[in-house]
Amino acid sequence: MARFIAQRLLAALVTIWIATIAVTLLIHLVPGDPVRIMYGSFQTTPEQLEEIRQRLGLDQPIWKQYLYYLGRLAQGDLGRSIVGDQPVADILLTRFPATLALTLTSLVIAVVVGMSLGFLAAYKRGTWVDAGAMVLAVIGVSMPHFWLGLLLLFLFALQLGWLPVAGGDWKSLILPALTLGLANAAVLARMTRSAMIDIFDQDFVRTARAKGLPRAVVLYRHALRSGLVPIVSMLGLQFAYLMGGAIVVENVFAWNGVGRLAIQAVFARDYPLIQGFILFFATVVALASVIVDVAYAFLDPRIRYS
Repeated sequence: MARFIAQRLLAALVTIWIATIAVTLLIHLVPGDPVRIMYGSFQTTPEQLEEIRQRLGLDQPIWKQYLYYLGRLAQGDLGRSIVGDQPVADILLTRFPATLALTLTSLVIAVVVGMSLGFLAAYKRGTWVDAGAMVLAVIGVSMPHFWLGLLLLFLFALQLGWLPVAGGDWKSLILPALTLGLANAAVLARMTRSAMIDIFDQDFVRTARAKGLPRAVVLYRHALRSGLVPIVSMLGLQFAYLMGGAIVVENVFAWNGVGRLAIQAVFARDYPLIQGFILFFATVVALASVIVDVAYAFLDPRIRYS
């Protein structure tokens, strides 16, 4: 098991390393002078721009810039933002708890709703319940996050007045979490249905039924536990998808997480903050994938020895 975890951690480190190369090249892929783009809205002289270029190390060859960037990363330094001149790491860590709360709440909603709907559709396969569940799943997959968010906002905040339009408390978390969770529940519902249909047709399920075991025991102890293995493997991808969807949803509901911060940084052309966000996002997703892989290995021991 230790070797398996070490392999997954090594793969995560490779992913993060590739992300460091991407964020270093990002500033050079933008057409034009990056310093002029970043500081174009400020009253700066050519001499000041040259001083900024030297301070940022942009006058050096790109390989030296990359080594300098790695050296700063080793010290936990992601640079300083252009707007506000604050440490990027501090800004991201301040906003991340809000995004994490939104992502985890959405994941819980997606798992509960999606797995329940998919399990019911598989159990009632070929009936109107199955057809209706899959129609809902297709609608959920097809509907963009921002459109679903606006519909929920209009209904529950503006028309019914049950929930606030925006804010930072737990009530303000409900609508954005539902927006992300319901959209991803559709994906989990389709996958759960496929996985459970395969499990229901397996010999060990038929044997359990033939032994006269109660239906609940057959469904939940035998069928559901076996069907969880491929579903858990999808949770890592779902977490990454939820983190990406949070960028849109946070702006719809004015939720002060790193997703909204990223959009603000793009409009402000704050490249150090954009670079820090990309690297931070890649690190969180890579570590989440490691956790899911380890959970997958505990559910299916064959994975550890493959």
